[in-house]
Amino acid sequence: MTRATALLVDDDARLATLVAEYLGKNEIDVTIAGDGERGLAALARGRFDVLLLDVMMPGIDGFELVRRVRGGAVPEPHVPIVMLTAKGDDVDKIVGLELGADDYLAKPFNPRELLARIRAVLRRAPGGTAAGEPGRDRFRTGDLEIDFGAREVTVRGQRGALTHFEFELLSLLARAPGRVLSRDHLLDALKGEEYETFDRSIDVHISKLRSKLEENPKEPRYIKTVRGVGYLLARE
Repeated sequence: MTRATALLVDDDARLATLVAEYLGKNEIDVTIAGDGERGLAALARGRFDVLLLDVMMPGIDGFELVRRVRGGAVPEPHVPIVMLTAKGDDVDKIVGLELGADDYLAKPFNPRELLARIRAVLRRAPGGTAAGEPGRDRFRTGDLEIDFGAREVTVRGQRGALTHFEFELLSLLARAPGRVLSRDHLLDALKGEEYETFDRSIDVHISKLRSKLEENPKEPRYIKTVRGVGYLLARE
């Protein structure tokens, strides 16, 4: 089995060491950075398969680090991100997802759940075991085109910069065009039934997708809401 690499940015040295030891026993090699500055430096020096970020840190906190990573301050801006925090409020989770995080886990957490979530985001990543599905290589509707193999989205002639989670969510909708998919179905397909989640997570990602793909996100052309049921990708 190929070992994955993770960068853990957390100022709790004891917790970071315990997490690194547990993940190391499960085929994930962990590099620890004690704060946001060291985390950015590590990301500038090397490539990691997944980024684990504590939110509450002195200096550059987890939210700001996500913002900088997704803004292109490091060579791999689309690295999957799992946020770790002692703050379990839905508002903080939503902020993290809106900034571009792929998943969110509140402390204290079971290391087995962290491992499961890491494996899930790695499966969704390019080249991951769940990155693609058999069938059509491309989908097109109007001026939106999705290349499933290359994991590229083009809209109105421009390349769309989607997170791993956003691409997988869009792909699920695109593989069933015109069909309404419920929030529960989308959550199960993307995360698995073992995950505890919160109601607005899919809504947050849909909103982010619309802001990147739709000319007018308030009147979406492609990603439609079926009130009380879920979402569909319109076929043109």
